[in-house]
Amino acid sequence: MPPSSLSTHGHLIRISQVFQEQTAGIFSRLGISKTSALGQEYHWAKDFTAESIADQTASIFMRWHIPVHHAWPCNPQKMEGFIERAAQAMLKKFGGLDVQTILVGQLSSGSASGYYKHLASNLRGRVLQLFPEVAARGLDAESQDPGKSTLFCLVGREGLYCGVQSPRAANGFYPGGTKFIAQGDENTISRAGAKIAEALHYLRLHRSAPPEGSHWLELGASPGGMTSELLNRDYRVTAVDRAPLDARLRHERQLLFVQCDVAEFQPPAAARYDALLCDLNGEAADSMQQVIRLAPSLKSGGLVVFTLKMPGIATVHGALTLVDEVCSAASQAGLRVVAQTHLSYNRHEFTVFLEKV
Repeated sequence: MPPSSLSTHGHLIRISQVFQEQTAGIFSRLGISKTSALGQEYHWAKDFTAESIADQTASIFMRWHIPVHHAWPCNPQKMEGFIERAAQAMLKKFGGLDVQTILVGQLSSGSASGYYKHLASNLRGRVLQLFPEVAARGLDAESQDPGKSTLFCLVGREGLYCGVQSPRAANGFYPGGTKFIAQGDENTISRAGAKIAEALHYLRLHRSAPPEGSHWLELGASPGGMTSELLNRDYRVTAVDRAPLDARLRHERQLLFVQCDVAEFQPPAAARYDALLCDLNGEAADSMQQVIRLAPSLKSGGLVVFTLKMPGIATVHGALTLVDEVCSAASQAGLRVVAQTHLSYNRHEFTVFLEKV
């Protein structure tokens, strides 16, 4: 049975907490009027399908989403035999469907209680017993094909919500989005290391990351959190910033640090970088101009990971106007947008992935 044969009851959409005050404007741009809040960041958009998006650019605010093919509004903690009843209902609804794996997560990922985390794990275990062909493949979130269909399920005190979607279309390998990556211990240079780690994990939805040994040009590197993460992945890094890097990076053999203003940096004439990382503070349009200026030093097909920051912009219209302005400038300079999203380590900003054409 193909996924297209399933009846759809709207979409389950995740909007990051940082944008919760703009949800009305986001939904208006998406053409959504009937919603129910679920968990901390989720919304059941009952009058929405992927084909009905009124403004495609506004989809950048949808951190993760699936069609709702099965919904059971209830309170699992007060439901006797919830796991067995839920598993049997999923078998009845999705039995015979060709999916690569079945993944179950919790609606409120930040909940202090571990109840729903354990419930999600136990429910997945029982469901896989009822889907032996899926269980035999042994696929987890990390081993999925981003373009093949997965049965995603989320469970919380608001009930159970399931839908079939490819990880790429859902915008994440895990139920709810990207993989949580710990920031490290007290010896971690900065939280930015987890930020680039999450970005490279997300990138796998669309293309492979540069192989080990690739040469990155990093703009706005200080204090070196992202630099450290790239070095730990066996990349070579040319890091540029007018502020110094953390002293712990001083003797890294794979690192060349150039202490100057990014606007004054000139790469050697023969330099050709495999990837460029830009996490500059300040206006996004100005930062993109530096990327465009240095793009001739990127190899063909070279990757750009760009943090699109929005200081002072508090409206959906303002954010989308800026995204369009920055991405249009990049496109005109021969940089193709591969993907754009809001990650868990992003604040009031987006991460944009581009390739040199």
